Amino acid sequence: MSMSQLMALLGSWGDGVCNMLSSKYSKLLLAGLVCPLLLLLLLIPLSRMSMLPLSTSGWRRCACELCESKGMGVEVHAEVRGVPSPSDVEWVHRQVQPLKRLVAGGGGAWVAPRKGINPRTRQQQLVDLRRFHGISHYENGSRSGVECPGELLVEHHHSYYGEPWAGGRDVFEFLATAMSLQPRHRVLEIGCGTLRVGLHFIRFLHASNFFCLERDALSLAAALLYELPANGLLNKRPLLLLGDDLQDASELLHGPPFDLVYASAVFLHMPDATVWKTVSVLAKRLADPHGRLFVSHNIKFCTRLSWTECESRLRKSGLQYVGKQTHDSLLFNHFEVWYEFKRHMDTNLEA
Repeated sequence: MSMSQLMALLGSWGDGVCNMLSSKYSKLLLAGLVCPLLLLLLLIPLSRMSMLPLSTSGWRRCACELCESKGMGVEVHAEVRGVPSPSDVEWVHRQVQPLKRLVAGGGGAWVAPRKGINPRTRQQQLVDLRRFHGISHYENGSRSGVECPGELLVEHHHSYYGEPWAGGRDVFEFLATAMSLQPRHRVLEIGCGTLRVGLHFIRFLHASNFFCLERDALSLAAALLYELPANGLLNKRPLLLLGDDLQDASELLHGPPFDLVYASAVFLHMPDATVWKTVSVLAKRLADPHGRLFVSHNIKFCTRLSWTECESRLRKSGLQYVGKQTHDSLLFNHFEVWYEFKRHMDTNLEA
């Protein structure tokens, strides 16, 4: 039997079944459900034998996206929104090229006064803020909704760290891409400071899905009084806790587990005993099996031991070493090293 004859026979049989059923059931049901299902059953086997150019990949993709939206645990691995592609970088180079030719005088040109522009240092801005009690010279004092100190308004806290503030975006893009991060995921940062990195996670995640434990009160005040309102993120309501011991942070020890926990340049400042205590607690709070702990710069708390002893202590803590990764900065000459851990597959820990 030829292909055309087979298709004609199958098509005639399918039409006959549909017509037979139509005498018993409503036309609306047949048109919307029964006949399409019959045709799909006829066509899929033929497609697998390469007889018809029918592909179900689009159907599977839609089904996965539906499951993801319903929280059914099916991951859709897509690029993280906002992460620049190589073509994006090429585009910005093309756009800025004619502007660079107009800049004269080297580095000094960026701070030179020109029409409508009167560059001032942060200290000069701070003096004016204190002198005039703000910018608009209200007679009755401040009219602001948030009483933000002048030191924060001139962004002194952006210089708290050993690298440019913009490096926070690099960390977010690396971790979000490595995790195929979804807005529904829960993220915990150990030592979030003034949200140099955390801002980008808070913007990306659903409300109340970012958590932080920070020991410095002034850093948290800067995050709450300036960074969140200035970036339009007060509505995201992240949970920012003051403290340096996870055991005292009951809000972080209960509830759903975390999909991502990270510590950027934090563990290297802590005694080894404190780090081991911390990672033992974190292991119990990682989602299984996909949850990850990322630690930046080094893991000397582990590498000071022999590798055998290191692996043994990790296993007792409920963790397994996955590997080392690096990422480059988009805006300046810098790269960062990250160490990845997951829950140990042979360890049964209560979440």
